[in-house]
Amino acid sequence: MVLYAFLLLLCIPLAGGMESGIIGGKEAKPHSRPYMASIQITKYNKLHTCGGMLIREDYVLTAAHCFKRSDYSGRDYLEVVLGAHNIKKDEKSQQRIPVIKYIRHPKFQHKNENNNDYSYDIMLLKLKNKAKLNKFVDVMPLPEKNEKTPANVNQCSIAGWGFETRKAEVGSNVLREVTLKLQKNSECERMWQHYFNSERMICGVSDGKHAFCQGDSGSPLICNNIPLAIASYTYGGNCANKTYPQVYVNISHFLPWIKKKIG
Repeated sequence: MVLYAFLLLLCIPLAGGMESGIIGGKEAKPHSRPYMASIQITKYNKLHTCGGMLIREDYVLTAAHCFKRSDYSGRDYLEVVLGAHNIKKDEKSQQRIPVIKYIRHPKFQHKNENNNDYSYDIMLLKLKNKAKLNKFVDVMPLPEKNEKTPANVNQCSIAGWGFETRKAEVGSNVLREVTLKLQKNSECERMWQHYFNSERMICGVSDGKHAFCQGDSGSPLICNNIPLAIASYTYGGNCANKTYPQVYVNISHFLPWIKKKIG
């Protein structure tokens, strides 16, 4: 099975957030982000592969590249774990729910997975059962239509169970978070060129110290308490690369598609 989805762009290795984790952050206060979901592969001993966000009792929003059809057989590919802080423990707060339907954006589904358009790197997971909402598990409201993307702000953060250092071999057991900045999309257009789409994507700041990394794809970027985007890709082999900004998919752009699919 291929867990890592590397692309070669401009002779540069591009790693999806699936190759990426929280670097330069800290352990989150337990259950302070009740909307967070750990997406796990059932046939590989419940291996954490991506983050996600509960947007309705029966739907989780994540990145499309977290699911690759050629990697699985049968129906029970993934499970979603809600209400978790330490995903290696059987916490009483946790709810483990199988995924029964995978709704990737149709423009991401190309024949050659390595040539997918990452500006459509978004997916809905329909849960087999509705989550029970409580102080540990709660829905994150979607942003308003055409939510403006702030640049050079300090109020943005992302959380996940991904790698804590560049040389790590496994992700974090506990949920970690990091404060990140955004910058004008023109910087990502300059560095990533035509691989970055300013209409559907949001550009992060690359400071060499703070980043999402392996295991954090699909985790929501929260700015001023609003989920603006989901983690998509970063520089392959070095999540905290100073030159190439990290890239997110803009949730607001896909609101009509999301609402149509979840009814």
